[in-house]
Parts: sequence; structure tokens; C-alpha cells
Amino acid sequence: MAPFCETLRTSVRQRAVRRLARDQQRPRMHPLLNAIRGSQSPKEWRACALLILCALAFSVMTVCVKQLGGELPVAEIVLVRSLISILITLVMLKQAQVSPWGQQRSLLLLRGALGTTALLCFFEALARLPLAAATLLQYTYPTLTALSAWVWLGEPIRRRIGLAVLLGLAGVMLVVQPEWIGSPVLGSLTGSSTTSLAPSTAALPAVAVVIGLAGALLTALAYVSVRQLSVREHPLVIVFYFPLVSVPATLPFLWGDAIWPSSVQWFWLVGVGVFTQLGQVWLTEGLATLPAARATSINYVQVVFAALWGVMFFAEPITSTMVVGAACVLGATLISLSARQPR
Repeated sequence: MAPFCETLRTSVRQRAVRRLARDQQRPRMHPLLNAIRGSQSPKEWRACALLILCALAFSVMTVCVKQLGGELPVAEIVLVRSLISILITLVMLKQAQVSPWGQQRSLLLLRGALGTTALLCFFEALARLPLAAATLLQYTYPTLTALSAWVWLGEPIRRRIGLAVLLGLAGVMLVVQPEWIGSPVLGSLTGSSTTSLAPSTAALPAVAVVIGLAGALLTALAYVSVRQLSVREHPLVIVFYFPLVSVPATLPFLWGDAIWPSSVQWFWLVGVGVFTQLGQVWLTEGLATLPAARATSINYVQVVFAALWGVMFFAEPITSTMVVGAACVLGATLISLSARQPR
């Protein structure tokens, strides 16, 4: 009996030493971050961080677009953004010694076509609809991505991620405040006034709403195609095909309508191109690691960033409804960050 007990004590001590060694090798983090991270692998945790950075980059890109003030044609902004993205991506591909043409060219071209059409639909919806309504329609894409990934890739919709998607969508509704959000019931819950809200969304043109929803669906399909491509393709190759399709697709829209930008407009256009490139690279790398539904639910945090920039740079007011919505979006992001992939 004594030898058995001694062997057991030795085994316990060895396990404790190994556990201590692992803890010492693991980067020290704030207790809250440790709680969120849980038992996720460093690769998963890095992908989550990249997706938050992606949301930040895309939100800064929208600030650059807003600074242009509608003075340039939408197709021209997309064209310049695409040209900048092509140049940056080619340099990065050369440094990485990777061929830009990839292996699954048909699917790569489809990804570029989906992304380009989604972008044009979103900008068209912005031109036809109030900003809040267009934004809300666009941010149905995480829900559509979860469904598309389930149908196309067979990725299961886990309950935690489903909750994050729905909570994030509710938060977006509160942050962008579409007109019907000011109903007496909701107003009494949040303490917000309904007197300053616009007329009912029943007046929204049906064609514009369909265009907005089409943009969200195409965005979801583009993200799912990125998820599938990432199995075999380099992330920079996937990024390269987006502007490669966008450039010839936008040229016909500029026939006779192109405007040569001023020096200030060039500054903001370069900002659009650079931050779009950063966002696309980080998005593609994140989707290479995480399931599509979880990755896009993390992207809800972009709405919070956008609201923050609106307050800081455009003197947009903060309401109690926005605060509640931001809390919902952050809650959805934390749920997605803490979710573990099935092993």
C-alpha cells in the first residue's frame, strides 16, 4: 500500500509542476480577459482580436467616407478604394512570395463579384434610405451569414452564437434607432423621447428596402465564400480578388460622371483605401480560423465604434437608447469571444 501511495503522490506532484509550467508560459492577462478567453487556443484568441481590429478599421473607413460629404460619385470612391487595395495587396504578396492568382479561381472570382455587388447595393441603399434604416438592413448580415454557413458549409448554429447574433441585432436596432424604435412601450423602458423621431418606416420605398436586404445577403454569402476559400487559399489572394473584380465592375458607372478629387478629398480617399485593406486582411484571417456565424457576430462591435466616432467627430447626440443598444452589442461580442469551438 505504501509504494502505491508514494507513486500517487509523485504523479500528483508531476502534474502540478506541468500545470505550473504551462501557466508560466501563458501570457499574463487581466483577470477579466482570462475569464473571457477561458480554454480557447491562442489561435482562436488571435482570430477574435483580429476581427475586433477589423471592425475598428471598417468603422474608421466609414468616417473617411462621411468626410467626403457625398461630393464624389459612389462608384468613384469604390474604384479608388479598389485601386489602392490592389497596389497594397500586390506589394504584400510579393513580400510573402505568394502568387496572386490562387487555385480556386472560379470561387475567388465569385467572392469578388459577391463583395462588389454587396458594396454597391449598400451604397445605393444609403442613397435611397435614411442612414439608420440602411444601416439596420445591412446589419442583418450576421444572421444571414449563420444561416448561409449552415446551408453551404454545414456549420452548426450553436445556441450561444445564436444568442449572440440575436442580441447583437437587437443592439443594432437600438443604436441606429430606426423610426419605429420610438414606440411608447420602448420609450417608457429606455426613458427616451419619441418626439424627435422621423415618420414611420411604412413610408420607406419597397425597392430600396429590397436593395438593402440584397446587400446584406450578398455580404453574408461573400463571408461564407471567404470561409470556404481560406481552407486552401492564402488570405492575401482572397483579398486580392475583391478589388480585382471591383475595378472593371465600377468603371461603367463613371462614364461621363467622374470628378477629379481635391487634395483634401485625396487624403480621405487614401484613408478609405488603407483602412479597407486593413479590415479585409484581418477579416479574412479571422474567418480562416473561426466559424462564419461566430466571426460575423463579433463584427457587431463596429456599430459601437461608428456611434463613438459620430459623437466625437460629428457632434451626434448620445441617447439612453444608444447606451442600451451599445451594451447589447458589447454583450453579444463578449458572448462570441468566450465561445469555444467544438473539438
